[in-house]
Amino acid sequence: MKFIADFHIHSKYSRATSPKIDLDSLAKFALLKGVDVLGTGDFTHPQWYQSLKEELKPSEEGLFRLKDKPSRTRFILTSEISCIYSKNGRTRKIHVLIFSPDIQTVKKINDKLGKIGNLKADGRPILGLDAKELLKIVLDINENCFFVPAHLMTPWFSVFGSRSGFDSLEECFQEYSKYIYAGETGLSADPGMLWRIKDGRRITLISNSDAHSLCHIGREANVFDTELDYFSIIEAIKAKDKRRFLYTIEFYPQEGKYYFDGHRECGVSFSPEESKRHNNICPKCGRPLTIGVLNRVEQLSDKPKGFRPKDAIPFKSLVPLDNIIAEALGVGVGTKQVAREYNNLIEKFDNEFNVLLNVSQEELQTTVLPEIAQGIIMARRGDVSIKPGYDGEYGKIKILGKIGRDRLNRQKTLF
Repeated sequence: MKFIADFHIHSKYSRATSPKIDLDSLAKFALLKGVDVLGTGDFTHPQWYQSLKEELKPSEEGLFRLKDKPSRTRFILTSEISCIYSKNGRTRKIHVLIFSPDIQTVKKINDKLGKIGNLKADGRPILGLDAKELLKIVLDINENCFFVPAHLMTPWFSVFGSRSGFDSLEECFQEYSKYIYAGETGLSADPGMLWRIKDGRRITLISNSDAHSLCHIGREANVFDTELDYFSIIEAIKAKDKRRFLYTIEFYPQEGKYYFDGHRECGVSFSPEESKRHNNICPKCGRPLTIGVLNRVEQLSDKPKGFRPKDAIPFKSLVPLDNIIAEALGVGVGTKQVAREYNNLIEKFDNEFNVLLNVSQEELQTTVLPEIAQGIIMARRGDVSIKPGYDGEYGKIKILGKIGRDRLNRQKTLF
């Protein structure tokens, strides 16, 4: 069975998240986006855990569905945890994603971690615990849990981050690194970048939205063709089986918040080469630059740009549909015009991923303005230009650009 999964999201109990995130809304937006299996996120938070117990019921093995409302959306039990600790003389800040096969295991994990840190404070709790020790705890509770380092390259909070990470999985997890089968690319990296790194080739790379609001569900995701259950999904990831794990759906990494180096307060954005010329120091204020993902990949890589392993899971880069519509119309993403055209496409073609991945240009042109149809096709084939993100600032993507707009205007005039 072919389906799309987004394993990493957050509830309304995480910091800087929408208060509208509840299970019913998650199920509705997952259908709208075309996501079939959605992570619950935040299962360590007591109130969210209570909602999971009360509002979900078991479906296929290890998956859940809404208890009182009909929905095709399936949920898989996941939670992100922030480990902040000292190791080898440095402060480490590592985010990890935990998958659980059942609610009983979640309770045991919560009971254990509740004795170590305050789980009530945040849906993504901060624990003063070595990431290796957390992995040991989770596997001791249930060996069928799955443990994934989150957004592998993000500067501040990741296993390879320039500010607080390590240079290898073994350095972080030591003898337990053999239990790390997968890593999450994050919005500022894609598999093509991570394949240049030894550990990025050893593990399977998965991609998730890390959504803090409903509209961001599915901005990155995973496409499977396997049985719809927990164990089939996990086994397809572990085995790096291209027959069952078909591809990942990626943000263009330049659009992520940490692609380039920089200093946001000073408006300084540098490529790795420019940073090197400035000794990684901001020329305006004299403080160290935040070293971004591209630079960090260069530091850790042992393969050239463009290298592709034989067993690599493919990926496709997409632009969110509302962004495409907004640019085509020359208006803001949150406007009524964008909502009208977006809803028109969803009503006609069922969900956003179907529009972005499958619907032909001819079909699109019978449904929406030619600018929007052309924008979708151009984004699909990678015909985009991007001003890279840096130091917490998202990149800015352009699809049609001035040339495309002029051409479309000429076409409309002729018509």
